[in-house]
Amino acid sequence: MKRLLLFGPLLALVACAHPAPPPPAAAAPPPPPPPPAQTTFTVFFPWDSSTLTPEGSQIVEAAATTFKSGAPSAVQVTGYTDTSGSPAYNQGLSERRAQSVASALVQDGVPQSALTVSGQGQNDLRVPTPPGVREPQNRRVEIVEGAGPAPAPGPGAPPPPPPPGPNS
Repeated sequence: MKRLLLFGPLLALVACAHPAPPPPAAAAPPPPPPPPAQTTFTVFFPWDSSTLTPEGSQIVEAAATTFKSGAPSAVQVTGYTDTSGSPAYNQGLSERRAQSVASALVQDGVPQSALTVSGQGQNDLRVPTPPGVREPQNRRVEIVEGAGPAPAPGPGAPPPPPPPGPNS
């Protein structure tokens, strides 16, 4: 009986005890970093031309300066035309315009390996028009910087320079 009297309060105490709290929840992973900021420059061209104007050259210089002042990133150079001319002719003209801008960027210090160059012809018009319309806003090359890391250099390309050290 003595044992029962001793164990009775102990059993009552155990019966009233609350279960152990659950373990703390794992911390949520941090959110992914924001995508790199993109900067877009637009170079306009005269009708049926892939030659840079003086204003266009200034815009290309500004794009090259922006590229050289930041971390290496990919640069997309895309040419466009208006709807005057055949689709096939406009495709070629848009590619010539993009190459003209890409060449100027390289002359201004942007490595060729950072560039992706393409032409879209009369696709993706800035100002929608019917066929045969000479719209100056559609005769352009867009330079988009910061679209991601710079493309890997091709075979035989020199390696990228090492990152600056603490004393650089």
